[in-house]
Amino acid sequence: RRNTMASQRLCTATNKACTLLAGSTKQGTKCPFLSFLGSAIPAESFSKVYTQFRDKCPFLVKSQYSRPTELPSEKKQLGNQYYSGFSSMATQTNDISCDLADLASEPSVKVDENPRADAAQKEDIAEIKFSEEVSQQEFATKLARDIQTTALPVAASEALSSKLEGLKKEGKYRTFVDVERHVGEFPKATYHEDPTRTEAAKKSIEVWCNNDYLGMGQHPTVIDAMCDATRSLGAGAGGTRNISGTTIYHTKLEKELGEVHDKESALVFSSGFVANEAAISTIAKHLPKCEIFSDASNHASMIEGVRNARVPKHIWRHNDVGHLEELLAAADPDANKLIVFESVYSMDGDIAPIEEICDLADKYGALTYIDEVHAVGLYGSKGGGVAQLRGLSDRITVISGTLGKAYGVHGGYIAGPSVIVDAVRSFAPGFIFTTSIPPSVAAGALASVRYLKNSNEERDIQKERAASMKKLLKARRIPFINSESHIIPVMIGDAKLCKKGADLLMQKHGIYVQPINYPTVPVGTERYRFTPGPLHDNTMVEEAVDALDDIWEELGIERSNE
Repeated sequence: RRNTMASQRLCTATNKACTLLAGSTKQGTKCPFLSFLGSAIPAESFSKVYTQFRDKCPFLVKSQYSRPTELPSEKKQLGNQYYSGFSSMATQTNDISCDLADLASEPSVKVDENPRADAAQKEDIAEIKFSEEVSQQEFATKLARDIQTTALPVAASEALSSKLEGLKKEGKYRTFVDVERHVGEFPKATYHEDPTRTEAAKKSIEVWCNNDYLGMGQHPTVIDAMCDATRSLGAGAGGTRNISGTTIYHTKLEKELGEVHDKESALVFSSGFVANEAAISTIAKHLPKCEIFSDASNHASMIEGVRNARVPKHIWRHNDVGHLEELLAAADPDANKLIVFESVYSMDGDIAPIEEICDLADKYGALTYIDEVHAVGLYGSKGGGVAQLRGLSDRITVISGTLGKAYGVHGGYIAGPSVIVDAVRSFAPGFIFTTSIPPSVAAGALASVRYLKNSNEERDIQKERAASMKKLLKARRIPFINSESHIIPVMIGDAKLCKKGADLLMQKHGIYVQPINYPTVPVGTERYRFTPGPLHDNTMVEEAVDALDDIWEELGIERSNE
């Protein structure tokens, strides 16, 4: 951008004298401002910025020094490719450009020395000039961000902003809490109130809503396995499972998971969500005349699998086997039928009537698909889940699980008959077209699965802690769902109150528990979801309930009648 009169020699981008305005006729070099700026701006934005700059920059302005033209069409078609577009424009629209050395050798023109530079001109120069405080790269990044923002149509921006504002007003807007766990100290952790600042305020907290139910993410056996695999094989998998992304750790892990669940085969996915979506949709698509029967409270991943199968579906009332039988009886007797449900439902903590569902499956010739994500590692003699605990594993067709909760690592999987697992492996886009989990993750998961296959200590202590917390909550008349699982939903019933209470628990007591609201749970059933584990000692349990009691008093939250 250029200013008038004496300040015309000053480039307001670099705060250096502009050789071109000074009368130099040196050719064949590039303006440093346009050169570095071009590397930070997407090609589709060049036309807009060119229009804004051409009346202010001597390299783009129509004058005796330049022959400006429209941006070449072939550059407009480059989409999101990044290249030094401005320097190319300067070369094509001007015979004359200046050299960085020329700029550096010219004396800087101070605005204060220009008697005709008024306040507006000073502000104009200060707006984009580079100084010790603002580097050229920082300026380029900011300008690129501004351009990307202006590329969003106003109507679209306003529509999305309105939706987000609505969430905030209703108390449903979700905020992330930056938690730094410390190996060997969990559930103790550090809360970073402002992680963008080097010297951010920090607070010591206890984590009560973690899905690493048994603390295996902190276990030395798991950590050592991951570190050894990384040092041996490197960081990433390097590709999909079909293209160089399968290692010995992946193969051993799948074999181990099949044995844990007493199934012929198993298949590991990048997440539990992907496992459910890919497996359910693929199985149903490739079974002729298939119809799906889905529990009304199934997880979003299972719902996506049902939707993407694009076959007839029937939703049965949560855990209502009577309603399930009505739907099965009314269905086409010749159709393949797939019943999909969970063992432990994560928000209420209740457990499905697995045996009764299996009875109906036998009666109507249906396949069963059970999600044991919140049960694997926690229940059963080998950590195989609730079905294993109740001696029903052999009656379940396909079991899905996660490696990111009780096993403390990352990823998801299915286990079942080899022909079904192979069909999912061969036909599921969610498996075929995604990068494999890193070998270190597979190694850590393998170590965790093997450890919990043989150790009941963590499971036993975890059950004791959950039972102790439920007893104390009941004594204080703090409302909670008294399910038979390890999950303890503490009920609030109001989104704003739920958020306010969670903030107070963190600020006053150092208790971190995330408010759970819509769409995870229905409106009016907002809650906290406590998950006491073996690393929470009895004193921690007592102090957490004391903190809840204090918040109930302070906010006047309704207590239970029991």
